[in-house]
Amino acid sequence: MFWFWVLLRIVLSPIMYLLWRPRNSGMENVPKSGAALLVSNHQSFADHFFGPLPLRRRIFFIGKAEYFSGRGLKGLVSKAFFTGVGVVPVDRTGGKASEAALQTGLRILAEGKLLGIYPEGTRAPDNRLYRGKTGVARLALQSRVPVIPMAMLNTFELMPSGQPYPRLGVRPGVRFGRPMDFSRYYGMEDDREVLRKVTDEIMQAIRELSGQEYVDRYAAEVKAEMAGKAPRPVDDDE
Repeated sequence: MFWFWVLLRIVLSPIMYLLWRPRNSGMENVPKSGAALLVSNHQSFADHFFGPLPLRRRIFFIGKAEYFSGRGLKGLVSKAFFTGVGVVPVDRTGGKASEAALQTGLRILAEGKLLGIYPEGTRAPDNRLYRGKTGVARLALQSRVPVIPMAMLNTFELMPSGQPYPRLGVRPGVRFGRPMDFSRYYGMEDDREVLRKVTDEIMQAIRELSGQEYVDRYAAEVKAEMAGKAPRPVDDDE
């Protein structure tokens, strides 16, 4: 599927630059080789396209195994698409999803690749930044790789949830911040207070890059309330 990724880059990149003229900055903060953890806000499905767009390196993301298990032509297209945009499947049937995602993420980083993660855990219900889950801190401390804060810009206006196609007339973009150093916390990945402190520091860096209003609540809870459903308890480490 590597060649499908190459095809997407060759075909989609010129179209995206021509139609939306994205504003990108800070690419020099992303290492040209070796592993790094890219941590981003999550406003839209379009983030998967406009986030990696200005980089020459591929970014890998963790996704549900269900994206890859469909049958027939539709299943094949789905598998090719999600593989092409860098999604790596995680099997959620054999234990906690958080542990499966952690081990998959550590494997990707051990291979010297770029791993992208959305610590909010889901797309935000509005154009605000929500509380991050501490799985991102656990990944950062166990892998001991550079942590690059990453802010998606205007992708909520470009393609909000429920919008099937990106809108014209909106200029999206991505902004990469300077690498963050958490070496002072190495070996403390089982301390919940440390994990929360590291996560909050990462979210603050994203907020400074994006300029978003910060909400100290989980996005999944807010989305459930907006849908009129009783929010389920959120696992802070998912």
